[in-house]
Parts: sequence; C-alpha cells; structure tokens
Amino acid sequence: MSCAPLPQTMMGYVVRCSGRHQIGLAALAAGVFGLSSVPLELQRRIVNDAIKSGATATILWLAAAYAGVALLEQGLKLALNIYRAWVSEDAVRSLRRSLRDIEQPDSDKAGTHTAMIVAEVEPIGGFVGMAISEPLLQAGILASVIGYMTYLEPWALVLCAGFLLPQALFVPSMQQAINRRAEKRIRTLRKVGGDIVETGMPEDERIERVFALNMGIYKIKFTMNLAMNFMYYLAVAVALGVGGLFAVDGRIEVGTVVAVVSGLGKLNDPWGDLVSWGRELSVDSVKYRLFAEAVSRRERTEGLATA
Repeated sequence: MSCAPLPQTMMGYVVRCSGRHQIGLAALAAGVFGLSSVPLELQRRIVNDAIKSGATATILWLAAAYAGVALLEQGLKLALNIYRAWVSEDAVRSLRRSLRDIEQPDSDKAGTHTAMIVAEVEPIGGFVGMAISEPLLQAGILASVIGYMTYLEPWALVLCAGFLLPQALFVPSMQQAINRRAEKRIRTLRKVGGDIVETGMPEDERIERVFALNMGIYKIKFTMNLAMNFMYYLAVAVALGVGGLFAVDGRIEVGTVVAVVSGLGKLNDPWGDLVSWGRELSVDSVKYRLFAEAVSRRERTEGLATA
C-alpha cells in the first residue's frame, strides 16, 4: 500500500490508502448491526411464552434461534476484527516505509525520526482499520436498538434521549481538552527522542512534562467514563422503575421490560465505542498531521540538498 505523497488529513489517508478494503469492512459491519436487535426480540418472546403459556417446545426453538443468531453475529465480528487488524498493520508498514529512506542530518532530527518510526505510526495505522467500519457498526447498532425499543414502547425513545443527549453535550468539550494535551505530549516526546540520541538521556524537565500531560489526559478520560457510566445506570433505574409500575398495572408485558433494560445495555457498549472512536479520530488526526508535516519537511530538505 503506497500513499506517497501523504494526504494532508487523516481521513484522506484512510480513503486513499485503504478505500477498497473499507468497503469490505463496511459490508461486514452492516451484517453485524443488522443482527443486533434480533436477540432482544427473541429474548422478549422467550420470557413472555414462559410466563404466559408455558409452551415448552416454542421456548426451546426460540432459545435455539437465539444461540444461532448469537453465533452468527460473533462469527461476523471475528471476521471483521481480523480484517481490521490486517488493514491496520498494512497501514503501519506503509507509514514506516515512507520514512525508511529519509536521511536525518543531525541528532535531534534523528531522534524525532526514530520516535516516528517506532511509536507514532502504530496508533495512526491502527486507526485506519476502524476508521469507517467502526462508526458505521456502532451507529447502526444504536439506530437498530433504539428503533426496536421505540417499536415496543414509545416511551423508550424518551428514555434513550435522556441517556444519550446529556453525553452529547459534555463529551465533546472533554475530548477537546484531551486533544490539546495529546498534541503537547507528542511534541515533547519528539524532543525527548532527540535528547536520547544526542546525549544518551532525556532532560528531567521534559520527563516531568510528559508525566503531567499523561496524568491530565487520564483524569479527564476517566472522569468522562464515570459520567457516561452514571448516565447508563440512571437510565436502567428509570426503566426498571417505570417499566415495573407499568407491568404491575398490566399496561405492558414483563418481557417488554426485560427487552428495554437489555436494550439499554446494548446501547451502552456501542455508544461508548462510538465515543472512543471519536476520541481516537481526534487524537490520531493530530498525530497524523504532525507526522505528515515532518515527512513533508524532510522530503523538501532532501530535495534542496540534492538540487
């Protein structure tokens, strides 16, 4: 996979260097999210049949269908993950080759060059495999599950909105704070690489700076995770409370309450994965921009030196 000269943006690199593979990954992702709401319906029917009629044969058939759908879904996920890993590793290999033959005139640039080849290309290449298929998969699961829950009970749409909308407000601002620290961290680590090549050891001040930036990133990231988890458990509590009252009054079936609570669980994971994807896109876009700028500068320097 050759992409020289490097595109200016991360997504431009993804499309140019793995476009046809992204189509295959998207097809597998569509297969996975297409099955995402089927287990919820089978689960609802099993609970209702067991409570209402005690139809043993029907329950067994539904349980077998549940297991079959789960196996098919997991098989598609396995194929998707392996394919993603191959695309990512191919991107890492390509990025390392783009730097392999660039000469470094001094020790500081040699340290930067080493850091880029060894460390920086890993997260950039790793993101390539999930760049398009991941948001498609997770957004598809969210749409499928929310649509199914709303079909069962219209009030579930309000519950889903109460679960997701507050997070859509606080997640972006916290992610921007992470991005700013991530860019400073990359620039500092490049200087650390230059220190090691030039003197054999990094400066203490830069080591402390990296430590402080990393701890800042961790604090914001884990606080954001805590807030997201709290919103999930709050939504489950509301679903159990309201759904339990409706079930006692005979307004809904117990199986519907079970399906709604299970649906919230199915929303929590893809929403968290979608937020993680957005985080990685933001951070890796910064890394890619710095990487592409460094490669471009070195190519221009070589061109002037040989002119």
